Amino acid sequence: MELGLKGKIALVVASSQGLGKAIAEELLIEGAKVMLVGREKNKLQRVKEEFSSYGEENVEYVEADITKPDQIKNMVQKTIDVFGGIHILVNNAGGPPAGSFEDMTDEMWQKAFELNLLSYIRIIREALPYLKQQGGKIINIASSSIKEPIPGLILSNTFRTGIVGLSKTLALEFAPYGILINTVAPGRISTDRVRHLDQVNADKKGVSREEIEEAVKATIPLCRYGEPKEFAKFVTFLVSEANSYVTGSAFLIDGGMVKSI
Repeated sequence: MELGLKGKIALVVASSQGLGKAIAEELLIEGAKVMLVGREKNKLQRVKEEFSSYGEENVEYVEADITKPDQIKNMVQKTIDVFGGIHILVNNAGGPPAGSFEDMTDEMWQKAFELNLLSYIRIIREALPYLKQQGGKIINIASSSIKEPIPGLILSNTFRTGIVGLSKTLALEFAPYGILINTVAPGRISTDRVRHLDQVNADKKGVSREEIEEAVKATIPLCRYGEPKEFAKFVTFLVSEANSYVTGSAFLIDGGMVKSI
């Protein structure tokens, strides 16, 4: 299948590790130019060096804390300055702290809102003028909690579902500009975030992380955690020219774990 990504310009948020890094690599493999985004310069430098085999001219990075509006403006502007446009925007953010309702203060709610929902709104707003020039693709990465709340993750459960409402609404508003926007939600993918959550559950229950992992695998029809590359390949299809008619949808990449229809 011809994906038509050669020469396309992608801004991939939170791409110094995990799912964002995997997406950035798949886009580079397909010939796209990628702006990496993260908060830690050392990590970004290492990833850029790792990806230099795909062409040093095709990958650059910018440091940004996406809870800061001025840094969002800067990361979009640097993408324009370096590559000359934006065809693809991948919104991604680390998860908020685990805990129950009674654990959460106003400050924790506010921080989670700014990181996991308001940041996506601000990034889309900044990138929109460039996407409107020729049409484009937006992916908002959420969590399997958009279909089934995850116990002990009330902050994520609340704001990730807001991403779905945002994407569905913007699909209608952006369609006249030829912009397609979709939500993609990972289930149990082997990332540092998932390992951390498994460790939190293990500590609560007084067992090993490995025991928690095996118990979770037993609830997944494919009986394993997904690999970041598997998630990234699906995102790559959605942002490619091969996808010309899918917008406003939410997809689970979870090995069949979530049982809702």
